[in-house]
Amino acid sequence: MAEPARTPPELAELEEPPVFDRRAIDRAYHLHRARRHARVERKRESRLARYRFWLVLGALFLASLVVIVTVWGEIKKLFGL
Repeated sequence: MAEPARTPPELAELEEPPVFDRRAIDRAYHLHRARRHARVERKRESRLARYRFWLVLGALFLASLVVIVTVWGEIKKLFGL
């Protein structure tokens, strides 16, 4: 199968497209930087949400354990077990 002709490295450097609008380059740079920042923030928020979930689940488990022990103590006192 035929392959396209390769450009020698010294010619590839010379064939850079001319830059007409520097502001467009700056806008593109800031757009990609904002996307990267949003991706990092999303990952960070996801990780923090996971920690919050397990913290609330642990607090609920601890609270239910306290209620169970308290109720069991009252039952023992009431019925003399």
